[in-house]
Amino acid sequence: MAPSPSRSGDPRPGRTDATVHRRRWVILSVLMLSLLIVVLDNSILNVAMKTIATPAPAGLGATQSELEWAINAYTLVFAGLLFTSGLLGDRLGRKKVLLFGLAVFGAGSVLAAFAATPVELIAFRALMGLGGAFVMPATLAILMNVFEREEQPRAIGIWAGGVGLAIAVGPIAGGLLLDRFWWGSVFLINVPVVLIALVAMVFLVPDSRDPAPGRLDPVGVALSVVGLVLLIYGIIKGGQLADFTAPEVVSTVLGGLAVLAAFVVHQKRSDHPSIDIGYFRNPAFSAAVTAMALVFFALTGVTFFIVFYVQSVRGYSPLESGTLILPLAAAQVIFAPRARHVVARFGARAVCTAGMLTVAVTMAGLLVLDVSTPMWLMEVIFFLQGTGMAHIMPPVTVSVMQALPREKAGSGSALNNTFRQVGGTLGVAVLGSVLSTTYRDAVKGALDAVPALPGPVRHAAGESIEATLGVAARLGPAGQPLVSAAQDAFVHAMHLTALVASGIALIGAVMVAVFLPGRPATAAPVAAPRPDETERAPK
Repeated sequence: MAPSPSRSGDPRPGRTDATVHRRRWVILSVLMLSLLIVVLDNSILNVAMKTIATPAPAGLGATQSELEWAINAYTLVFAGLLFTSGLLGDRLGRKKVLLFGLAVFGAGSVLAAFAATPVELIAFRALMGLGGAFVMPATLAILMNVFEREEQPRAIGIWAGGVGLAIAVGPIAGGLLLDRFWWGSVFLINVPVVLIALVAMVFLVPDSRDPAPGRLDPVGVALSVVGLVLLIYGIIKGGQLADFTAPEVVSTVLGGLAVLAAFVVHQKRSDHPSIDIGYFRNPAFSAAVTAMALVFFALTGVTFFIVFYVQSVRGYSPLESGTLILPLAAAQVIFAPRARHVVARFGARAVCTAGMLTVAVTMAGLLVLDVSTPMWLMEVIFFLQGTGMAHIMPPVTVSVMQALPREKAGSGSALNNTFRQVGGTLGVAVLGSVLSTTYRDAVKGALDAVPALPGPVRHAAGESIEATLGVAARLGPAGQPLVSAAQDAFVHAMHLTALVASGIALIGAVMVAVFLPGRPATAAPVAAPRPDETERAPK
């Protein structure tokens, strides 16, 4: 797109042209469509896991390890390539990268839907992760180039609300599909959405790129990919083993951190770095990306263990459990687009600190949930928790994206999404590990009391509440005491896990309170209306 001459005092290189400016909200809708399917696909798959584990023809007969890798293959590729895809978007054109990512994601969805074996499903999920890695950063980068600085907080608020909506709507969509179709429908549903998004983008979305990208930095790109893949793999493996001190976990995580440290050193010494490491010397920038990681740590962690509480302890169906998580998404959809007004009045520091404290308190509030707690209490907690998150994600995303020049929007978006993905992966791995270890210890006595239960079966039954309930079902009426013990053990483990998540959120609250900027002493000057702007943006 061709920018007009820059304004005096505007740190960005120019304003968008009149045609793009007029259709900016339509463009945002198209970008949201792309974002929705990529984020929704991960949450929708969780509902289908039990069905995929059943023998053919109903499922694929996947083992627990294969099910985990069906999720982790996507995460590993997605996280490892986020930074690289952002750089390519800045260099080659963000629209081109977005179209490529959507096409690959759609093709992977078709192949995954008709996978004949668990190994095929894992491979095609990795292909979907490749496509998703090129979609996610490009949507935010294009947004930054379509909207002017004064409207970016509002647009980012809508964008952030869409992320929260997709995470919560996934289980509902998955439950509806599995009630009527085979397991592959949870992937095939992506295809018509991808086709609509591709057509809309070709005609509506403008292209943009860094006008002076400089020389390529292949060493930096390689180091970023290897470092992120090793780090994410180590985190995933630690969660699988429920032991972050295992040699293979420690060596992989340390190896990833060492490679990323080498990446930082290389970027400092290079005369054509992929990213200016100097941005991290700004405490506000570093605090913003860290806050993003911590809020997604909490968000993905709670949606991970609460599904087991609702289904395994309270006995709700997958569709019902997805519906029960809706208040978490509803609050984000309602408040995220409006967070900019609160930030304008009180400042990013006060708003994000209050948001983090709200997340911490509501995480601790999960301690009121037990085997018979009225479910409306959980709904209230989720709505308050979503409200807190809605006042964190938009301000910190604005802080990250507006700290970089507009021509580096792809790199900024990649950094934002990389920290979010690492935080989300850590949330599932760390909180899942705490949950698994605590549950095994709590249910051990009940399993030991079951007569004539072979050692290997007893060990396997302690891995999860689902495994314990499976053993109890095979015991018939004699297994009822084991069901009660399993439910009590899980509630205890969930309480401890929620306390850990609450503590992490408190750390985040301290960080943003210390490092994020407060309310500006004077209001920023309001830009003069554009002569071509005749429509009023949606409220």
